[in-house]
Amino acid sequence: MHRLSRAAVAVSLASLLTSCASLITGGPLIRPGEPVGAITVINRTSHPIGVVSISACSASTYGLNRLPDGVSIPSGRSYQFQVSAGCWDVDAGAFGVGDARQRMTVSAGGVTRYTVTD
Repeated sequence: MHRLSRAAVAVSLASLLTSCASLITGGPLIRPGEPVGAITVINRTSHPIGVVSISACSASTYGLNRLPDGVSIPSGRSYQFQVSAGCWDVDAGAFGVGDARQRMTVSAGGVTRYTVTD
């Protein structure tokens, strides 16, 4: 019978949890060693956008709010997120209005604009 040490079990469990957490949280916006681009969320609604979820297209959810605590995007303004180049799902929610979802591809060194309207 093969026995694993407690340390080996702990490392395996931590690796598994990290992989699962990435699917739920949307994963890191910038993956080490990959070229980066940006997503600019532009608010053309009449309400502030209080939640912007961004996740890798391979994630099982849109993930967590990527805006810093206490920050919203006022009507007529924008906010830019640095991300690794590739496929991203974006979900932006305006207070009291609902949300808008879009899948987009970000090019290395490029800026992809995502305009949210009423």
